[in-house]
Amino acid sequence: MHLVLRMAAMAFIFLLAAISWVALGGVMSSRTGEQSSELVGRVHDLWGVQQVQQAPELVFSWVQLSEQESPLLDGHGRAVLDTEGRPVMKRDMVRQELAQRPDSTTIEAGLELDQRRKGLMWFSLYDVDFDGRWTYTHRESRSGTISFLFRLPVDSGSYDGFALLVDGEDLSETVVPSNGVLRVELPVDPGQELAFRVRYRSRGVDEWSYRPTQGAGQLDDFSLTLRTDFREIDFPSYTMSPSTRQQEGEGWVLSWAFDRLVTGDGMGMVMPQKVQPGPLAAEMAFSAPISLLFFMAWIFVLGLLKGVEVHPINHFFLAAAFFSFHLLFGYTADRLPVEQAFALASVVSVLLVVSYLRLVVGPRFALVEAGLAQLLYLVGFSLAHFWEGFTGLTVTVLGILTLFALMQLTGRIRWAEVLKA
Repeated sequence: MHLVLRMAAMAFIFLLAAISWVALGGVMSSRTGEQSSELVGRVHDLWGVQQVQQAPELVFSWVQLSEQESPLLDGHGRAVLDTEGRPVMKRDMVRQELAQRPDSTTIEAGLELDQRRKGLMWFSLYDVDFDGRWTYTHRESRSGTISFLFRLPVDSGSYDGFALLVDGEDLSETVVPSNGVLRVELPVDPGQELAFRVRYRSRGVDEWSYRPTQGAGQLDDFSLTLRTDFREIDFPSYTMSPSTRQQEGEGWVLSWAFDRLVTGDGMGMVMPQKVQPGPLAAEMAFSAPISLLFFMAWIFVLGLLKGVEVHPINHFFLAAAFFSFHLLFGYTADRLPVEQAFALASVVSVLLVVSYLRLVVGPRFALVEAGLAQLLYLVGFSLAHFWEGFTGLTVTVLGILTLFALMQLTGRIRWAEVLKA
């Protein structure tokens, strides 16, 4: 076959393969989207959602006479008159409120990771042990009532071993949540000190955080210690990095400690995420034409230099073997661990290529030139998708190295004579 016709036929085969990969990537994205919308709700129903624990609110209230007088009314709503016919005036008792902040805050929390898989999705679930202590000193000159309002992270969540203590006395049985808020009201006198404590064990998904203030606020004598049973740590948006961190066993002990700080940020943790099989299969399918292009160019140039004829029909079967890798991976990734599905797809695809080219051009070319090239361009390119942020760099480096090799191999070829022949 004329060289130009061979190149045109190979371009057509490449175009067909690229269209097939785009279709496969669209199918995998669609499957992932359908499963995600269904499974996320089920996981939230069974395990919970992201938890954000708000700091408790302290509100001091007292009753005093109003500064303004108002007419005294009788039972019919008419003003009561005195002997001279003037309205009798009175002053009402008015309840006043003033927000307070705790003198100190000590939070201890422990996160236990529990990653579970459903279909094409991995979910990072966790158990959280929360133990919070706050102290308050009444510095107002008047007596009144202090209200301690504690908002649970999620209204519909479950809180095992819940306890709310004031000065060591457990008030859990007497406090009933209303719209997710527990309220304790206590009489307080000038100079009186109170100690509040809340502890519970709950479940969440993906992220946990503690918000010490509503908006920007001041923290006094603040300490939060967070323990994890996992090594890979990251922090949610709008949160602060820990003051100190120390490895402990398989996890970390992270500490946030401040004598006095004005901030609107919180503290928290993002759970480690496993590679998602569905999005990974879609990304690999969308980028697959690049690996096939390099492989076809490599085989074409080596065949030209070694005098080995690889017909466009042979390239068609090679492209099908490449496509089989992504097809097999996409439909086994939701049945097997993603590493096993990748290994299975790689072995099957390499065996297809090597065993086929052994019959077409011989065992050495099939095993060495073609086999190693497939490991590099198909398996290597696909493996790069496991490391988020390095995929593009890996493809770029391999592409430049391939270009360099092809330029060196074909530098002495007189293309005009080859095409003319």
